[in-house]
Amino acid sequence: SAPTTFRKVQAIEIGNDFSKVTRVVTVNYNDLVNTLKPGHVIVKNLYLGINASDVNYTNAKYIPDIKPPFDVGFEALAQVVAVGPGISQDKVGSYVLISQYGAFAEYLDVTYKAVIPVPSNRIELLALLTSGLTSSIALEETGRMTTGETVLVTAAAGGAGQIAVQLAKLAGNYVIGTCSSDEKAAMLKSMGCDRVINYKKEDFKTVLRNEYPKGVDIVFESRLIVIGTVSTYSASSGMQGDKVDTLQLLGKSRAVAGFFLPDYPHLFKSHMAKLVKLLVEGKLKIEID
Repeated sequence: SAPTTFRKVQAIEIGNDFSKVTRVVTVNYNDLVNTLKPGHVIVKNLYLGINASDVNYTNAKYIPDIKPPFDVGFEALAQVVAVGPGISQDKVGSYVLISQYGAFAEYLDVTYKAVIPVPSNRIELLALLTSGLTSSIALEETGRMTTGETVLVTAAAGGAGQIAVQLAKLAGNYVIGTCSSDEKAAMLKSMGCDRVINYKKEDFKTVLRNEYPKGVDIVFESRLIVIGTVSTYSASSGMQGDKVDTLQLLGKSRAVAGFFLPDYPHLFKSHMAKLVKLLVEGKLKIEID
Protein backbone atom coordinates (compact mmCIF):
# COMPACT_ATOMS: atom_id res chain seq x y z
CA SER A 1 0.00 0.00 0.00
CA ALA A 2 1.06 3.58 -0.61
CA PRO A 3 2.62 5.48 2.29
CA THR A 4 1.07 8.58 3.78
CA THR A 5 4.40 10.37 4.19
CA PHE A 6 7.98 9.99 3.02
CA ARG A 7 11.38 11.48 3.79
CA LYS A 8 13.75 13.48 1.65
CA VAL A 9 16.96 15.46 2.13
CA GLN A 10 16.92 19.23 1.75
CA ALA A 11 19.62 21.88 1.92
CA ILE A 12 18.68 24.51 4.48
CA GLU A 13 21.68 26.76 3.79
CA ILE A 14 24.45 27.16 1.22
CA GLY A 15 27.74 25.44 2.04
CA ASN A 16 30.06 22.51 1.30
CA ASP A 17 29.70 20.73 4.65
CA PHE A 18 26.93 18.45 3.45
CA SER A 19 25.89 17.09 6.87
CA LYS A 20 25.76 20.59 8.33
CA VAL A 21 23.79 22.32 5.60
CA THR A 22 21.20 19.57 5.00
CA ARG A 23 18.35 18.04 6.98
CA VAL A 24 15.89 15.20 6.55
CA VAL A 25 12.30 16.40 6.19
CA THR A 26 9.02 14.49 6.12
CA VAL A 27 6.45 15.38 3.46
CA ASN A 28 3.05 14.10 2.31
CA TYR A 29 3.05 11.34 -0.29
CA ASN A 30 -0.34 12.42 -1.63
CA ASP A 31 1.24 15.69 -2.77
CA LEU A 32 3.19 13.64 -5.33
CA VAL A 33 0.11 11.74 -6.44
CA ASN A 34 -2.12 14.81 -6.74
CA THR A 35 0.37 16.71 -8.88
CA LEU A 36 1.46 13.83 -11.12
CA LYS A 37 1.55 15.13 -14.70
CA PRO A 38 1.02 13.26 -17.98
CA GLY A 39 4.15 11.39 -18.96
CA HIS A 40 5.44 11.30 -15.39
CA VAL A 41 5.84 8.46 -12.91
CA ILE A 42 6.41 8.11 -9.19
CA VAL A 43 9.40 5.99 -8.26
CA LYS A 44 10.50 4.46 -4.97
CA ASN A 45 14.24 4.92 -4.63
CA LEU A 46 16.09 1.73 -3.67
CA TYR A 47 19.72 2.92 -3.83
CA LEU A 48 21.19 6.42 -4.00
CA GLY A 49 24.41 7.42 -5.71
CA ILE A 50 26.74 9.77 -3.82
CA ASN A 51 28.97 12.05 -5.88
CA ALA A 52 31.26 15.04 -5.41
CA SER A 53 28.60 16.90 -7.38
CA ASP A 54 26.29 16.70 -4.36
CA VAL A 55 28.57 19.08 -2.47
CA ASN A 56 28.99 21.35 -5.48
CA TYR A 57 25.21 21.62 -5.60
CA THR A 58 24.72 22.47 -1.93
CA ASN A 59 27.53 25.00 -2.33
CA ALA A 60 25.62 26.70 -5.20
CA LYS A 61 28.27 25.93 -7.81
CA TYR A 62 25.75 24.76 -10.40
CA ILE A 63 22.93 27.22 -9.73
CA PRO A 64 24.60 30.29 -8.18
CA ASP A 65 21.36 32.07 -7.28
CA ILE A 66 19.61 29.04 -5.77
CA LYS A 67 17.82 29.79 -2.49
CA PRO A 68 17.35 27.31 0.38
CA PRO A 69 15.52 25.18 1.17
CA PHE A 70 16.00 22.97 -1.90
CA ASP A 71 16.03 19.22 -2.52
CA VAL A 72 19.43 17.60 -3.08
CA GLY A 73 20.99 14.52 -4.63
CA PHE A 74 21.32 13.53 -8.28
CA GLU A 75 21.06 9.82 -8.94
CA ALA A 76 19.21 6.71 -7.85
CA LEU A 77 18.19 3.19 -8.79
CA ALA A 78 14.45 3.04 -8.32
CA GLN A 79 11.25 1.09 -8.92
CA VAL A 80 8.20 2.59 -10.61
CA VAL A 81 5.23 2.55 -8.21
CA ALA A 82 2.69 4.80 -9.95
CA VAL A 83 2.19 6.23 -13.43
CA GLY A 84 0.63 9.40 -14.73
CA PRO A 85 -1.64 9.76 -17.79
CA GLY A 86 -0.03 8.51 -20.97
CA ILE A 87 2.23 5.95 -19.30
CA SER A 88 1.28 2.28 -19.50
CA GLN A 89 0.37 0.55 -16.24
CA ASP A 90 2.77 -2.26 -17.12
CA LYS A 91 5.62 0.08 -16.18
CA VAL A 92 4.64 -0.28 -12.52
CA GLY A 93 7.11 -2.60 -10.83
CA SER A 94 9.86 -2.01 -13.40
CA TYR A 95 13.31 -0.77 -12.42
CA VAL A 96 14.89 2.44 -13.67
CA LEU A 97 17.93 4.63 -13.22
CA ILE A 98 17.19 8.29 -12.60
CA SER A 99 19.36 11.36 -12.69
CA GLN A 100 17.76 14.59 -11.57
CA TYR A 101 17.89 17.19 -8.84
CA GLY A 102 16.28 16.06 -5.59
CA ALA A 103 17.13 12.37 -5.92
CA PHE A 104 17.86 11.97 -2.20
CA ALA A 105 14.28 11.06 -1.36
CA GLU A 106 12.34 7.90 -0.63
CA TYR A 107 9.89 8.73 -3.44
CA LEU A 108 10.26 10.99 -6.45
CA ASP A 109 8.20 12.38 -9.33
CA VAL A 110 10.13 12.00 -12.61
CA THR A 111 9.34 12.31 -16.30
CA TYR A 112 9.43 8.81 -17.75
CA LYS A 113 11.25 9.83 -20.92
CA ALA A 114 14.23 10.85 -18.76
CA VAL A 115 14.63 7.52 -16.94
CA ILE A 116 16.79 4.65 -18.13
CA PRO A 117 15.07 1.25 -17.80
CA VAL A 118 17.25 -1.52 -16.36
CA PRO A 119 16.56 -5.25 -15.99
CA SER A 120 16.80 -5.57 -12.20
CA ASN A 121 17.52 -3.85 -8.89
CA ARG A 122 21.14 -5.06 -8.84
CA ILE A 123 23.10 -2.35 -7.03
CA GLU A 124 26.00 -2.37 -9.50
CA LEU A 125 23.65 -0.93 -12.10
CA LEU A 126 23.65 2.37 -10.23
CA ALA A 127 27.41 2.72 -10.78
CA LEU A 128 26.77 2.62 -14.51
CA LEU A 129 24.74 5.82 -14.42
CA THR A 130 27.33 8.56 -13.89
CA SER A 131 30.59 6.63 -13.75
CA GLY A 132 29.73 4.15 -16.48
CA LEU A 133 28.26 6.62 -18.94
CA THR A 134 31.11 9.06 -18.33
CA SER A 135 33.70 6.39 -19.11
CA SER A 136 31.94 4.92 -22.11
CA ILE A 137 30.92 8.12 -23.84
CA ALA A 138 34.14 10.01 -23.06
CA LEU A 139 36.39 7.24 -24.39
CA GLU A 140 34.38 6.40 -27.49
CA GLU A 141 32.88 9.71 -28.54
CA THR A 142 35.33 12.30 -27.23
CA GLY A 143 38.49 10.23 -27.06
CA ARG A 144 37.74 8.38 -30.32
CA MET A 145 39.27 5.25 -28.80
CA THR A 146 39.98 2.43 -31.24
CA THR A 147 42.16 -0.63 -30.59
CA GLY A 148 45.88 -1.24 -30.19
CA GLU A 149 46.34 2.08 -28.39
CA THR A 150 47.99 2.97 -25.10
CA VAL A 151 45.44 4.46 -22.70
CA LEU A 152 46.36 6.18 -19.44
CA VAL A 153 43.63 6.34 -16.80
CA THR A 154 44.27 8.58 -13.79
CA ALA A 155 42.50 7.95 -10.48
CA ALA A 156 41.92 4.53 -12.02
CA ALA A 157 40.47 2.95 -8.88
CA GLY A 158 37.66 5.51 -8.69
CA GLY A 159 34.13 5.05 -9.96
CA ALA A 160 34.69 6.22 -13.53
CA GLY A 161 38.33 5.16 -13.59
CA GLN A 162 37.77 1.46 -12.90
CA ILE A 163 35.18 1.26 -15.65
CA ALA A 164 37.40 3.18 -18.08
CA VAL A 165 40.22 0.70 -17.43
CA GLN A 166 37.98 -2.25 -18.28
CA LEU A 167 36.38 -0.66 -21.34
CA ALA A 168 39.79 0.22 -22.73
CA LYS A 169 40.98 -3.36 -22.17
CA LEU A 170 37.84 -4.83 -23.72
CA ALA A 171 38.52 -2.70 -26.79
CA GLY A 172 41.95 -4.30 -27.14
CA ASN A 173 44.18 -1.58 -25.71
CA TYR A 174 47.19 -1.42 -23.39
CA VAL A 175 46.11 0.33 -20.18
CA ILE A 176 48.13 2.26 -17.59
CA GLY A 177 46.33 3.17 -14.38
CA THR A 178 47.34 5.44 -11.50
CA CYS A 179 46.27 5.01 -7.89
CA SER A 180 47.39 5.79 -4.33
CA SER A 181 47.56 2.46 -2.47
CA ASP A 182 48.60 -1.18 -2.79
CA GLU A 183 45.01 -2.25 -2.19
CA LYS A 184 43.79 -0.16 -5.13
CA ALA A 185 46.69 -1.41 -7.24
CA ALA A 186 45.68 -5.02 -6.60
CA MET A 187 42.09 -4.24 -7.59
CA LEU A 188 43.23 -2.64 -10.85
CA LYS A 189 45.47 -5.59 -11.70
CA SER A 190 42.52 -7.92 -11.13
CA MET A 191 40.57 -5.83 -13.66
CA GLY A 192 43.25 -6.31 -16.30
CA CYS A 193 45.23 -3.07 -15.96
CA ASP A 194 48.58 -3.70 -17.69
CA ARG A 195 50.69 -1.25 -15.69
CA VAL A 196 49.61 0.19 -12.35
CA ILE A 197 51.45 3.23 -11.02
CA ASN A 198 51.07 3.75 -7.27
CA TYR A 199 52.15 7.39 -7.18
CA LYS A 200 52.79 7.20 -3.45
CA LYS A 201 55.61 4.76 -4.18
CA GLU A 202 56.72 5.64 -7.71
CA ASP A 203 57.37 8.96 -9.38
CA PHE A 204 54.66 9.27 -11.97
CA LYS A 205 56.59 11.47 -14.39
CA THR A 206 59.71 9.28 -14.20
CA VAL A 207 57.74 6.12 -14.97
CA LEU A 208 56.14 7.68 -18.03
CA ARG A 209 59.43 9.08 -19.30
CA ASN A 210 61.39 5.85 -18.81
CA GLU A 211 58.81 3.23 -19.72
CA TYR A 212 56.75 5.09 -22.32
CA PRO A 213 59.18 7.39 -24.16
CA LYS A 214 56.84 7.57 -27.15
CA GLY A 215 54.00 8.77 -24.95
CA VAL A 216 50.45 7.47 -24.78
CA ASP A 217 47.52 7.78 -27.16
CA ILE A 218 44.71 8.72 -24.77
CA VAL A 219 44.64 10.14 -21.25
CA PHE A 220 41.36 9.69 -19.38
CA GLU A 221 40.78 12.00 -16.44
CA SER A 222 37.01 11.67 -16.01
CA ARG A 223 36.14 15.19 -17.19
CA LEU A 224 39.13 15.65 -19.48
CA ILE A 225 40.20 13.60 -22.47
CA VAL A 226 43.66 14.07 -23.94
CA ILE A 227 44.32 12.48 -27.31
CA GLY A 228 48.09 12.06 -27.60
CA THR A 229 50.42 12.79 -24.73
CA VAL A 230 50.77 16.40 -23.63
CA SER A 231 53.77 17.03 -21.38
CA THR A 232 52.07 18.85 -18.55
CA TYR A 233 52.59 16.22 -15.87
CA SER A 234 54.39 18.11 -13.12
CA ALA A 235 52.94 16.42 -10.03
CA SER A 236 53.13 12.86 -8.84
CA SER A 237 49.39 12.44 -9.09
CA GLY A 238 49.01 13.43 -12.71
CA MET A 239 48.10 16.27 -15.02
CA GLN A 240 48.00 19.85 -13.80
CA GLY A 241 45.40 22.14 -15.28
CA ASP A 242 45.73 25.23 -17.47
CA LYS A 243 49.23 24.51 -18.75
CA VAL A 244 48.50 23.20 -22.22
CA ASP A 245 50.59 24.82 -24.97
CA THR A 246 48.32 25.22 -28.00
CA LEU A 247 51.31 25.42 -30.35
CA GLN A 248 52.48 22.08 -28.96
CA LEU A 249 49.06 20.62 -29.73
CA LEU A 250 49.15 22.00 -33.27
CA GLY A 251 52.66 20.81 -34.00
CA LYS A 252 51.97 17.21 -33.08
CA SER A 253 48.28 16.89 -34.00
CA ARG A 254 47.19 16.37 -30.43
CA ALA A 255 43.87 17.29 -28.89
CA VAL A 256 42.45 18.13 -25.46
CA ALA A 257 38.72 17.93 -24.90
CA GLY A 258 36.67 18.70 -21.83
CA PHE A 259 33.86 16.31 -21.03
CA PHE A 260 30.56 17.10 -19.28
CA LEU A 261 28.12 14.18 -19.19
CA PRO A 262 24.85 16.20 -19.32
CA ASP A 263 25.84 17.38 -22.80
CA TYR A 264 25.30 13.85 -24.19
CA PRO A 265 21.74 12.77 -23.24
CA HIS A 266 21.09 11.47 -26.76
CA LEU A 267 23.74 8.80 -26.19
CA PHE A 268 22.70 7.63 -22.72
CA LYS A 269 20.41 4.76 -23.66
CA SER A 270 22.65 3.20 -26.32
CA HIS A 271 25.74 3.32 -24.11
CA MET A 272 23.80 2.12 -21.07
CA ALA A 273 22.50 -0.87 -23.03
CA LYS A 274 26.07 -1.82 -23.90
CA LEU A 275 27.24 -1.40 -20.28
CA VAL A 276 24.34 -3.42 -18.85
CA LYS A 277 25.07 -6.22 -21.32
CA LEU A 278 28.74 -6.31 -20.28
CA LEU A 279 27.78 -6.36 -16.59
CA VAL A 280 25.21 -9.14 -17.02
CA GLU A 281 27.69 -11.19 -19.04
CA GLY A 282 30.32 -10.82 -16.32
CA LYS A 283 32.71 -8.92 -18.59
CA LEU A 284 32.50 -5.76 -16.49
CA LYS A 285 33.23 -5.76 -12.75
CA ILE A 286 32.05 -2.99 -10.44
CA GLU A 287 33.54 -2.35 -6.99
CA ILE A 288 30.91 -0.87 -4.67
CA ASP A 289 31.80 1.09 -1.51
